[in-house]
Amino acid sequence: MSDQNVRNAGFTSSGIAGGSLASSMMSHEAKASGGGVHSGGPTSTLQEMGAKGSTHSSGFTSSGISGGSRAAHMMSQEARSHGGGTPRGGTTSTVQSI
Repeated sequence: MSDQNVRNAGFTSSGIAGGSLASSMMSHEAKASGGGVHSGGPTSTLQEMGAKGSTHSSGFTSSGISGGSRAAHMMSQEARSHGGGTPRGGTTSTVQSI
């Protein structure tokens, strides 16, 4: 995953850009959870990466998720909490797609 992809999606060092994919994700996630965006969810995870301006060490790559990385740890935790698989639209799949 590149820093540019995260910025292009609207996750920036100054916050989520209005009218962007990021703002749409935030809106959908907030509506689905009753009004808030949860820590550790797709929106907050991507915004954290956008604010830092560095995604290269997270383990989300164009070839897949790197073993032993933060991304691999996230995927493992998400799979355990969903009975063994990572759900489509979950944090790991959303971040990996961007």
